[in-house]
Amino acid sequence: MLATSLHWRGFLTPLLTVALVGVLGCNDDSTTPDPSEAPEIPPVSTFLIDFSDFTQEGVARPSESMTTLNWGHAGFAALVWNTFITIGMAVPVATFVESFNHVPVEMDDGSWLWSYSVTAGSQVYRAKLYGTLGGTGSTWRMYISKDGVYEDFLWYTGEADLLLTQGGWILNRSPEEPNPLIEITWHRDLQQGTGDIRYTNVEEGNAENGGYIFWGTTTGETYGAFYDVYNKSADNHTEAEWDPVNRDGRVQDPNHFGDTVWHCWDTDLQDTLCP
Repeated sequence: MLATSLHWRGFLTPLLTVALVGVLGCNDDSTTPDPSEAPEIPPVSTFLIDFSDFTQEGVARPSESMTTLNWGHAGFAALVWNTFITIGMAVPVATFVESFNHVPVEMDDGSWLWSYSVTAGSQVYRAKLYGTLGGTGSTWRMYISKDGVYEDFLWYTGEADLLLTQGGWILNRSPEEPNPLIEITWHRDLQQGTGDIRYTNVEEGNAENGGYIFWGTTTGETYGAFYDVYNKSADNHTEAEWDPVNRDGRVQDPNHFGDTVWHCWDTDLQDTLCP
């Protein structure tokens, strides 16, 4: 997908520490927003996937004596996207997470501006997040500057409905290549406490254009969480389902396993026969 040679054990070490909330996110008030106040920024969970179920923070590290090939492969497939999101898009991620720590100012055109600086790696960036509340929802524009390099680059835009139950983002690749790269769509069910988020590669001319990762939580199912990773160039799906509490689950990957059946792991993450 975005990388193909990473060893699966690498996903046990987090690539970036961010203040992630769950798939549902925060601020679940279902009341209609006050048009005289600043729009509420969509939760972090609408921008970032929480990969912690496949990192050392999510579960205890398996010992060398354990056979965890099925759980390991499920984590490896997620790692490819995790690597891209936390490293390849480190600046957009850092600026979005930091926005929640600042108070906006109303502009003359009725929009609201969150303005602040953030450090990503060893570099300092200046961010301007504009939010505008309309009759059906809110729209968002993030401009990022790096002194002496680029000024007010529109790195990503977004939109959300009034109750923050659905929306999306478009992320551009970089100031050097200002073309759309990733489309994010998300949904949140405030009553059920579930949600989903999909990253899709939309870059024209990219061999992975159309590839995606679809991640979410459900109720009334054997497993409460799932993902579907589509590798466009290989025309292959890796699908996983797992219990976020008990940690057991299953994975399916025709190219990797050579079949279309589920391959399971138990609550200790060890390979087991599927029920």
